[in-house]
Amino acid sequence: MLEEDEDFLESETQLTDDQKIEIAKWFLLNAPAGEIQYVAKDVRAILKDENIYKKAAEESFPSYNKSHLICLEFPNRSGDVLITSFSEVDKDEYLDPRTAQVARVDHVKQVCKDVRPARDEELPSAFVEEYRSAMDAEIMKYVSETYPKGICSVYCTKGKDVEEPGFDFELVVVISAARHSPQNFWCVRLLKL
Repeated sequence: MLEEDEDFLESETQLTDDQKIEIAKWFLLNAPAGEIQYVAKDVRAILKDENIYKKAAEESFPSYNKSHLICLEFPNRSGDVLITSFSEVDKDEYLDPRTAQVARVDHVKQVCKDVRPARDEELPSAFVEEYRSAMDAEIMKYVSETYPKGICSVYCTKGKDVEEPGFDFELVVVISAARHSPQNFWCVRLLKL
């Protein structure tokens, strides 16, 4: 009778692959700022199943990267791109309005794979761009004075086709400043929208 009880308990406590994925996603999404790679390494070791880890990582990293406003450098070092919902033009593609380039991102590795010129429909009209770039210049001055390691960008989120005065358009300022020191067990993250 005791063996039957142990077998029953063991079968009742086994997690399904979907449950393992959800638990892994929870840990990844709740990693402290700048430490998701450390958490991912531990999650991978605990799971001991590359397929489950890969599924959890592919679902978690894009959300984590956007919510933490991570900044990635272009492969050709021509600029940086902030990973935000405002800069997202397509799955794994993010616009840098300052350079008018779109970066294709590997979320799990947190690197920019390649860059392409932005298409006309991804950019604001010349009329809106004049305002966007003027605001961007002022925000860059503010960030450089206030947050030495800060990154910023200004996005047109509504009305980017406006061609003349009298029509509404909307600009969003995103500032991300991070200072991580996991070896000293601390990290600070400032996110402004």
